[in-house]
Amino acid sequence: MEWFWALFSLLHPLSAVVAIAFVLRGRKEPVSMIAWILAISLLPVIGIVGYVLLGADRIRRRASVGRRRVAGSLQRVQAAADREVRRALPDLPEAQRGIARIGRRLVDMPVTEGNAVRAFHDAEAIYAALAESIGQAEDHLHLQYYIWRADETGRRFRDLLIERARAGVAVRLLLDAVGCWRLSRSFLRPLRAAGVELAFFMPFAPLRRRWSPNLRNHRKIVVVDGQVGFVGSQNIGDEYRGLRKQLSPWHDTHLRIDGPAVTGLQQTFAEDWLFATRQELSGPRYFEPVERSGTAAVQILPTGPQQQVAVLGQVMFAAISAARDSIRIVTPYFVPSASLREALKLASYRGVRVEVVVSARTDAPFVLWCARSYYGELLEAGIRLYEFDHGMLHAKTVTFDDQWAMVGSANMDVRSFRLNFEITALLYDVEVTGRLVASCANYRKRSRKIQASSYRARGIGYEWMEGVARLFTPLL
Repeated sequence: MEWFWALFSLLHPLSAVVAIAFVLRGRKEPVSMIAWILAISLLPVIGIVGYVLLGADRIRRRASVGRRRVAGSLQRVQAAADREVRRALPDLPEAQRGIARIGRRLVDMPVTEGNAVRAFHDAEAIYAALAESIGQAEDHLHLQYYIWRADETGRRFRDLLIERARAGVAVRLLLDAVGCWRLSRSFLRPLRAAGVELAFFMPFAPLRRRWSPNLRNHRKIVVVDGQVGFVGSQNIGDEYRGLRKQLSPWHDTHLRIDGPAVTGLQQTFAEDWLFATRQELSGPRYFEPVERSGTAAVQILPTGPQQQVAVLGQVMFAAISAARDSIRIVTPYFVPSASLREALKLASYRGVRVEVVVSARTDAPFVLWCARSYYGELLEAGIRLYEFDHGMLHAKTVTFDDQWAMVGSANMDVRSFRLNFEITALLYDVEVTGRLVASCANYRKRSRKIQASSYRARGIGYEWMEGVARLFTPLL
């Protein structure tokens, strides 16, 4: 065994040096680079394996390679979508026009007018509306989820898809491989037997170049006949109905959209389906004209690690900087980047009322400790912080000046802004935003306000816990 340890002692530091060289070449944020270098230096084997599996540069490379391979098909999908929406910027207030221009520039998604938007905050109401729309599908159904459980709720919606497929509806279901890793073949077999086309995003295949355990599709999208769309943060499972005692009741926000904005959801699904299956969905069957159903202007914002810039972070930074009266954030996980923290603090210094409501009851306690590590500097800047403890608050909404809002699948954390494929609806509508502001106020009233005095007196043990959690922020 002496030869083994001699070889190990030689290769061990050499492999660490090579890995650190890759970190330096990756041009990440300095804090992230330092974190990875420390991890590799102190725990070379674990650090190197972690960087190979989780390194953001690898993620971007895997995603962009796959997308380039289907570039021609993606162009046809986008061309089909473009024919069905008016791409001129509508008449919006100047601040909102600036945000819309950024979204248009970075993801080439237009603002569409004539949409009817309904926001749901109760799981049973969300599922009831979803089941009703699925049952009304006549031509095709496209569903995309991060998590789909094999429980009573999961079986209910599985059986709805089976019924529609047997009725002749083309049903396609795209699931994230990590989020749905517990689904068994016996649960999925009836779907395939009924003719449902089922695919997994980035399935487990360590030897394949396109595989990465850290590149996840966190989107929740449903499109019915290309005319009705659902988007938000609600997954499919019993726990999301509040049937998991420690996280009950469950609070979420999900949207039903009727109108031209559904084309943006359809395009996003078509691109992800193409990436996962190499099957193109670009014909008139999937991109027929969508009639106006309301008055709301909506812009669909798909974001992900294949993009050269952190689009969601750019849009959020611009929106916070443009706010003049209020910013209300509701999120289950709050790990903002340094730039977003500075933007929030500067907004507060300008006199903008900034409120952040975070879920105190969580399935990720480590992330909550990390969030608390930022409370001190935010409280000092005058930002109002609240922790909601009446169940799991999974909603992901941000409102600006009570005039427009963002609702989607993304959390206020580094993972959602840089690593996950996310989907966000930008709602340029005072009426819809007003209803979201009311829901934010309801959560705030039922939350515990974090006081600067009590936070400072929390004890050294809590400080250590927060400090340890904060160390891992660049790696989350």
